[in-house]
Amino acid sequence: MMKYDAIVVGAGLAGLVAVTELLNGKRRVLLLDQEPETNFGGQAWWSFGGLFLVDSPEQRRLGIKDSRDLAWQDWLGSAGFDRTGDEDYWAIKWAEAYVDFAAGEKRAWLRSLGVRFFPIVGWAERGGHLADGHGNSVPRFHITWGTGPGLVKPFADRVREAVKAGLVDYRPRHRVDEIIMRNGAAAGVKGSVLEPDGRPRGEATSRTAIGEFEFFSDIVLLASGGIGGNFDLVRKNWPARLGNPPESFLSGVPKHVDGRMLSIAQRAGARIVNKDRMWHYTEGIRNWNPVWPHHGVRILPGPSSLWLDAAGNRLPVPCLPGFDTLGTLKAILATGFDYSWFILTEKIIEKEFALSGSEQNPDLTEKSIRKALRRVLPGPTPPVKAFMEKGEDFIVADSLEKLVDGMNRLTGTGLLDYREIKRQILARDREMDNKFTKDLQIAALRNARHYMGDRLARVTKPHKILDPKNGPLIAVRLHILTRKTLGGLQTDLSGRVLGKDGRPVKGLYAAGEAAGFGGGGMHGYRSLEGTFLGGCLFTGRQAGRAIEQELRG
Repeated sequence: MMKYDAIVVGAGLAGLVAVTELLNGKRRVLLLDQEPETNFGGQAWWSFGGLFLVDSPEQRRLGIKDSRDLAWQDWLGSAGFDRTGDEDYWAIKWAEAYVDFAAGEKRAWLRSLGVRFFPIVGWAERGGHLADGHGNSVPRFHITWGTGPGLVKPFADRVREAVKAGLVDYRPRHRVDEIIMRNGAAAGVKGSVLEPDGRPRGEATSRTAIGEFEFFSDIVLLASGGIGGNFDLVRKNWPARLGNPPESFLSGVPKHVDGRMLSIAQRAGARIVNKDRMWHYTEGIRNWNPVWPHHGVRILPGPSSLWLDAAGNRLPVPCLPGFDTLGTLKAILATGFDYSWFILTEKIIEKEFALSGSEQNPDLTEKSIRKALRRVLPGPTPPVKAFMEKGEDFIVADSLEKLVDGMNRLTGTGLLDYREIKRQILARDREMDNKFTKDLQIAALRNARHYMGDRLARVTKPHKILDPKNGPLIAVRLHILTRKTLGGLQTDLSGRVLGKDGRPVKGLYAAGEAAGFGGGGMHGYRSLEGTFLGGCLFTGRQAGRAIEQELRG
């Protein structure tokens, strides 16, 4: 019977980072994952590769003045920690450690592994509140050159080399069903061997068991992800503060992101905290070429599109594109509907629409400078163009009346009144006649264009929506898109899982989304974006190094 130095459950980014740290100590590691090898790298492979960095050379080259103190101010204003003596105790410690990491060695560490960044820094979650409220005061969203696959690669390559060398025993299609506990300490795992399934990455795979397994180690690290692909669990944990959960969702993650290991860890004595904190997007569109069930893609919008609720009423400030994700989610659900609308022009879509995901950004994913330069040319990018032509949520028309008629036909509700929508757009367009305005969205557009990165590649010159020279007009129906679990297994700064008594469960560790990206929820109530992948990197690194220290001790 073989006993391993450590067992890592989950071959996503956090798990791979932890394994690479253990390899530095020449440890023998068992890596288990319920999915086939085609899914090596997990959710991170599908991502846009955005990372939160503070006071980076990329920022400074664009004239951005950032600092650790400003980033921490923004983090606290967004997180809204209010369970400080209990569920947020370790989350706050992780959050501060992560901001220090993002302002310190994070970039140099990644560059030493060959990771590079796109030169234009994005401004995600702009907030729209007061200085000490939610949102990024400055652009901090650094896009990995190579997107998600480029970020996963150095860790995946290292682990694959170790598999060939016999240092890592990687076993796909091994689903953990139980953590073996002896005298209150982790002693291994047991579970089911699933039948082989060669379906492509991301597709739902068979759950037919063809065997059982038991493996033993005094160290078990859980890096098994969150609940975003399990709509039942999302609804069960839905926070009342956001209103009733939507009747229908799109899924921003594959079906295997099912949250199983969270309840399995709980049965082993682990404590889960902040279950009601989650991160879902409001700009989801149905994928015309889906990979997994209910597959949705998020629009990464610039700030110019007019945002209307299902009945055609303009959403209030700060519910503007790219400003306050959860505030906008609450406002949309308060209408009694689970969808909303963008109305925009071709000039807006060609510069301001990007789609999240490695597969939707082939130029960046393939590291093609030639293709990336096409983004500054007139017209939408090829992936956006494909959605305009094939996506069921897009309507293009040469007049507002035809556009509204198409919107009503798409939903079959007849909710939208052409005259009322025209009134709102005309009121907005009149504000374009002066350089000053009382319309806070237009003020935000002009503010954004003071930032060189937005002016060059992200925010179109403010213009009148109903001026025909800016057309044709475009409407996009937007769905709620599930994505991230902000709560999770409570961990100390070594990644040790804590029990109900607040003390570590001996031998049990957690990293990544399963740990709420650190401490059971280092984001608090809201994210500043670029911090999910970063949380996987940081928690995997911390836990891997702590395990190595424990093994040495």
